[in-house]
Amino acid sequence: MNKDSYVIGVDYGSDSVRSVLVNAANGQELSASVYYYPRWKAGEFSVPADNQFRQHPLDYVEGLEYTIKECLAKAGDPAIAKAVKGISVDTTGSTPVAVDKTGTPLSLLPGFEENPNAMFVLWKDHTGVNEAAEINQHATKFDTNYLQFVGGIYSSEWFWSKLLHILRADEKVRGAIYSWVEHCDWVPFLLTGGNDVSKMKRSVCAAGHKALWAAEFGGLPPEEFFSSLDPLLKGFRDRLFEDTYSSDVAAGNLSQEWAERLGLTTDVVVGVGAFDAHMGAVGGQIEPYYVSKVMGTSTCDMVVAPNQEFGDTLVKGICGQVPGSVIPGMIGLEAGQSAFGDTYAWFKRIMMWPLQNLLANSKVLDEATAKALTEELSDKLIPVLAEQAAALPLTENSEFALDWFNGRRTPDANQMLKGAIAGLGLGSDAPRVFRALVEATCFGAKKIVDRFIEQGVPVKGLIGLGGVARKSPFIMQMMADVMNMPIRIHKSEQTCAIGAAMFAATAAGIYPRVEDAMAAMGQGFDAEYTPDATRAALYAKRFRKFTELGNAIEKQTVGSKPEEISDVQEEVVR
Repeated sequence: MNKDSYVIGVDYGSDSVRSVLVNAANGQELSASVYYYPRWKAGEFSVPADNQFRQHPLDYVEGLEYTIKECLAKAGDPAIAKAVKGISVDTTGSTPVAVDKTGTPLSLLPGFEENPNAMFVLWKDHTGVNEAAEINQHATKFDTNYLQFVGGIYSSEWFWSKLLHILRADEKVRGAIYSWVEHCDWVPFLLTGGNDVSKMKRSVCAAGHKALWAAEFGGLPPEEFFSSLDPLLKGFRDRLFEDTYSSDVAAGNLSQEWAERLGLTTDVVVGVGAFDAHMGAVGGQIEPYYVSKVMGTSTCDMVVAPNQEFGDTLVKGICGQVPGSVIPGMIGLEAGQSAFGDTYAWFKRIMMWPLQNLLANSKVLDEATAKALTEELSDKLIPVLAEQAAALPLTENSEFALDWFNGRRTPDANQMLKGAIAGLGLGSDAPRVFRALVEATCFGAKKIVDRFIEQGVPVKGLIGLGGVARKSPFIMQMMADVMNMPIRIHKSEQTCAIGAAMFAATAAGIYPRVEDAMAAMGQGFDAEYTPDATRAALYAKRFRKFTELGNAIEKQTVGSKPEEISDVQEEVVR
């Protein structure tokens, strides 16, 4: 390999896009850049009270150009730009958008610029919850179980639920839409100068985990499955895709336009995209039968297993099992929690409410001082809460909570569920409630690991990735204690972007296999948390209380009772 070969990994998160410029020989990070989506940050186009979360494609495009150009500028050597061999992209998902025949998102066309239904429907948008329930019920009418590779339950966070909801909700979009495209497929298409959506290379990761694509079905379910669900879906299957591709495959070369915009050459290979956690698992050097936990606003828990060992195993209630979705030649299994860091962020907003709403009108402090004080306390709040929560004695009857603040992704998707805090008393203060919330997210993670084990997938250990894993020893030690197994923390702070860089190096032909890129470019681990036997035993008792509370809440929640959910959901829950 040429020692002067460089690659760029682009990681689209919920709040920002991050790019890294990496030496392909050893994984050394030369530079990084972050761009926070301005429209998203301003709260445009989203209505949290209605579970509506939309993002404008201009946030993505502007961030893509800004971060790559800044990475090259920070590198300080103009020769490096000429030595960049590949770019790969990961995104959140399922985050699809309505496009025309050219593959252009409708919100980039006149008349749709301010229409949220013409924008990307972010992964955590749950406006399609009713449509998901209909899909689950509809699937029971067919001899073939088209939900078998997505855990048996279809989610409102996924491709078809969102499409059907948008078609029903917006006549104008319905009249202009030609196809429906995932974010991770659109960005490579954009970079390679695509102008015919039928020629877009679709990711097997997105297609298999969210869109019901499976080789066993010959691709997507048949036209009858969709048109009989709702006539609005008639014809969409044929305007989507037949073939899918793993992320070691090239989507094409950088177009002349984008080469000029970025200061690169058209020799740069653009890889097929994938979801963030799947590429993050590779960046975090995943191993067979280890749960790779990408922990951010939500979590995505990945497991890989060699195809020949996994056989015909079907794991119920997860987000799918797809050959090649993480590493070619291996089954990729996906699970996760709909809210992890978002749970802590919610509590922070509750705690910050008095400062943000009362200090501005203070007669004691001037406006500038009030603003500075609010910002200072906002930065300190979670670290201090964690410090004081860690010092609290743990008892069997301490406050406890449920982690369903954004519904439940896995096991057994149900976005109608809500979070809860129990065991409160007059002595329950902020650190105690925060400790209960952290414990709830750890218990939710344990539910996922237990489901893998129950379904015959051994779990050898945990790999922690992402900001929460690196920044919070308190949470990671509790995770190890609750799971009663060790958790290794990967050294890289940007495992998703580094994983994308590894795939870029593979797609560009620098390495023959992504495993070779992982071995050469991986940064290793720099921390490990091991369980404390005494705390683990106490958490096991508290976990039973968590389960009992969850069962009670689930029975009381509208849309969660057996008579109110689909037959297929009821069967899986049993």
